[in-house]
Amino acid sequence: MNREHNRPPPAAAPMAAPALAVSSAPIAMDDLPVALLVVDRNGRLQYANSLARQLIGPKLGLGVLLSDLMEGPGRALEDWLTEALASHGASHCECVPLKRSDREVFVQITLRRTAQKSEPALIATLTDITEAKRLETQFLQCQKMQAIGQLAGNIAHDFNNLLTAIAGHCDLMRMRRTPGDSDYEDLAQIVKNTERATALVAQLLAYSRKQTLRPEKIDLHEALTGMVPLLDRLVGENITLVLSHGSGLPMIRADRQKLEQVLMNLAVNACDAMPNGGVLRIFSESLRLASPRTRDGVEIPKGHYARLRVEDEGTGIAPEVRHRLFEPFFTTKHSDMGARGKGIGLGLSTAYGIMKQTGGYIFADNRAQGGACLTLLFPTGKIYEKGALAAPQPAQSAPEPARAHPMDAPAQATCILLVEDDAAVRRFTTKALKIQGYTVHAIDSGEAALQWLETAAAPVDLFVSDVVMPGLDGPSWVRKARKTHPHCPVVFISGYAEDSFPKDQARIPNSTYLPKPFSLHRLGEVIRAQLQ
Repeated sequence: MNREHNRPPPAAAPMAAPALAVSSAPIAMDDLPVALLVVDRNGRLQYANSLARQLIGPKLGLGVLLSDLMEGPGRALEDWLTEALASHGASHCECVPLKRSDREVFVQITLRRTAQKSEPALIATLTDITEAKRLETQFLQCQKMQAIGQLAGNIAHDFNNLLTAIAGHCDLMRMRRTPGDSDYEDLAQIVKNTERATALVAQLLAYSRKQTLRPEKIDLHEALTGMVPLLDRLVGENITLVLSHGSGLPMIRADRQKLEQVLMNLAVNACDAMPNGGVLRIFSESLRLASPRTRDGVEIPKGHYARLRVEDEGTGIAPEVRHRLFEPFFTTKHSDMGARGKGIGLGLSTAYGIMKQTGGYIFADNRAQGGACLTLLFPTGKIYEKGALAAPQPAQSAPEPARAHPMDAPAQATCILLVEDDAAVRRFTTKALKIQGYTVHAIDSGEAALQWLETAAAPVDLFVSDVVMPGLDGPSWVRKARKTHPHCPVVFISGYAEDSFPKDQARIPNSTYLPKPFSLHRLGEVIRAQLQ
């Protein structure tokens, strides 16, 4: 018996060049539970084990450049390899995407210098981090959306102050003119464009979830059926509208006007995706989640929902734009403002903001049959009863009183304390109130208002205050002032939404809310209603 055949072979150096070819890898290396590559000093592949071959895919082959298999880590891949070769043993770790055409794969690659037949080489270990990268991207996207929403809300607030001053001073100038005057039509055009700007700002407030909602219990079946005539006119003759409802559809709690706005935005978007016509389907059904689910980085609690799907037969959603779909001012449409439905990218972002503020969810997908599907989830039952929408809205908001002429003076002398930090708004409001016969003391901060009240000789009949100000905000200084003026009514004015300040401060007795921008007429109506 030849004992030489039973003797174990001597341990081979793992980097022996001929044995490291892709097609004839050593079994021990091939079975390692980590993806492993060896590349020479020029970045050409010398070896790949089994896991590496599965990870990289069909492009892998002996002698292939590493730069043909993966992207560089923020700089040329050749420069990175040169740095690793010059490091004499130190590890270099980077996260890079692979160049695969079938799917997106991210790897963490670690390089370490070694040698093959006295020639410098690099060992590369690869770790699949695709799922971690996906979660990171979703998290960063959520952070970006939140930051954009905060920015949009702040911009809307500042614009509302500007629009209040512009529209207000136009009202004052129009009072001194008649429709036949040469300047009258110019002022009317300024007012008209101010109203358009106001609508734009309202959409920004919707996206930033800082608009004022009036939620109520809504029968979704009834609401959708009532919208059919409007949607029919909206979609045009070359698109067929199909509406269907599931059985046992629960009631939802939402702002009816905003719900209609969401559906119109989605319908317009779907029609624009079908320029040659097609079918627009709207389905509503009841949905019960037995356990929480995670979708696009958002956790959906278990419970009962009303699900609304808006499906089109258009071109679908490109993968590279899907994560930006709900960003304000992002659009893939042409800038042809004369074409129907061509806008500035606020339709889906407005729908997103309304759904989020309502306590619901909105998701976008491509249909297997072609086209896109927008899914809306409205919480029902105990879910929304525990949410912010369950809290009753402040009862102090004044109803729309009958329109009155701004020169209708009060029956007796009335003193108003106006507190507004924006100089332009303060100037217009002061002038508007004085024209209507009120005595006005205008102050720029809550602290100054409290000091003035301590020495005021005449009684104050009404507080008019901005809500968000540096230092003491509106509700804070009013609460302090109520200690000496317990029955003084209040009108809060703000460019933010009614529920943008804390509920415990908002619930001030005998107070009402006037959103900016407001006209001279509207200001007079609210003041008179609050003084009655």
